[in-house]
Amino acid sequence: MIAIIDYDAGNLRSVEKAFAALGQECVVTGNRREILSADRVVLPGVGAFGTAMEQLKKYELDRVICEVTDAGKPFLGICLGLQLLFAGSEECGGVEGLHLLEGDILRIPESPGLKIPHIGWNSLKLKNDGRLFAGLPETPYVYFVHSYYLAAKEPEIVKAETEYGVSVHASVECGNIFACQFHPEKSSSVGLQILENFARL
Repeated sequence: MIAIIDYDAGNLRSVEKAFAALGQECVVTGNRREILSADRVVLPGVGAFGTAMEQLKKYELDRVICEVTDAGKPFLGICLGLQLLFAGSEECGGVEGLHLLEGDILRIPESPGLKIPHIGWNSLKLKNDGRLFAGLPETPYVYFVHSYYLAAKEPEIVKAETEYGVSVHASVECGNIFACQFHPEKSSSVGLQILENFARL
């Protein structure tokens, strides 16, 4: 079973529907016991970094996430869920993230002709044999909605990049922790393949 963490962050049902379309049993829950008993766990998210961390701490889900990742269960962060895995974000200075991976969450710099937030389809450049991307072409197209991006500290954890004014580390993998800045649940057949690959880990 796949547990989708519910912390009032939105976008949960679209993730649930995508897994359901793949025939995967999943539950949207903020219950510690349900999350810890799941085979795999997903942290979606849209909105502000500071608000999201406040909600996770309110429901003590920050601790549950650390328990899940320490136990070695496959864990997937999506969009804001990727950003929360790091120490903090330029969006909310002083607010601490989950400290599970190392890197910086930075605002996409202003540039002529570049709209922020970045909303739309971009191609990925795959690298370092990411397990989420098995069976996909070398430059798959996926759907983004974000104003902040990841610059990972360790290049070996980066499994996909895209360009949007800067080089965006669009997906990372470190042991049992996986994360995508883009929305696989909104990325058509490519996104479904990514979610299926996760479900098969």
